[in-house]
Amino acid sequence: MERDNIKTMCDHIKQTDSVALVLEGGARRGLFTSGVLDYFMEQGLYLPYVVGSSAGACNANSYVSKQIGRMSACGIPSSKSEDMVNLKSILRKGTILDMDMLFDEFPNKRYPFDFEIYTNSPIRCEYTVTNCLTGQVEYMDEREDHDRLLNIVRASSSLPVMTKMVEIDGVPYCDGGVADAVPLFRAMKQGYQKNIVILTREAGYRKSFSARSHKLNQWVLRKYPNLLDTMATRHIKYNRLMEYLEQQEREKTGRVLVIRPSVPVISRLERDRKKLGDFYMHGYRTAEAMWPQILEYVGAESGESTK
Repeated sequence: MERDNIKTMCDHIKQTDSVALVLEGGARRGLFTSGVLDYFMEQGLYLPYVVGSSAGACNANSYVSKQIGRMSACGIPSSKSEDMVNLKSILRKGTILDMDMLFDEFPNKRYPFDFEIYTNSPIRCEYTVTNCLTGQVEYMDEREDHDRLLNIVRASSSLPVMTKMVEIDGVPYCDGGVADAVPLFRAMKQGYQKNIVILTREAGYRKSFSARSHKLNQWVLRKYPNLLDTMATRHIKYNRLMEYLEQQEREKTGRVLVIRPSVPVISRLERDRKKLGDFYMHGYRTAEAMWPQILEYVGAESGESTK
């Protein structure tokens, strides 16, 4: 892969140093975000700080390494052998999702992750992970140890019950979306006055509490009471944040620019390749349609190149 000029990236970041990028998860719904970010990268738009949860962490990873198309390649299986949802994983590994494929086979062999570009990037990047012992969110990054970086992103994407917990420095972690699904306030606390928030759910969506899922969680995760408490109340925190975002949009405060799907969303474990591809393209086209608004928000004029 051709190396990009890091100085050019730094120069552009100085022009947009008050804008953060906040990425929601959603497993395969994250393909919407992949489409948006591919359009950003094609236009040369790299923001100085990105924070993501779960699938948002995976997208942040490839955004910082400047690898256009990598996440769509990983997320849209070219064959049954590349489908992360497979019977073999359930029978052999006891997980619904084949995490070894996603965080070993893909980044190290089939769709190599550009660790060199990532290491030297001036973009600050944080991945949300949920500490299974405390039930609290933590924010991590790694620029020196390739394996530890992949482990952090893997932890951020490890859905409780559906996948196994991931140990980092001897501590078990799981999906960052459990404790902080849309880490907007993290970005704000880092001093960012403007935030582009990419959601993977439609406008007006609210999470609900499932008594059935809660009972299953209580049985499987009975050794982790703090994590159970966080999971039982995550819908409340999520819904309050959605209300806050929608209020910010109505009042046009300028604190957020929300990019979200405007078509029916796919399942988080969707397997139909056409639906996956269509949802990715919806993200790409949404970014394209909003591009003048995005340029205005980050402080660039509509005719100005961001490359």
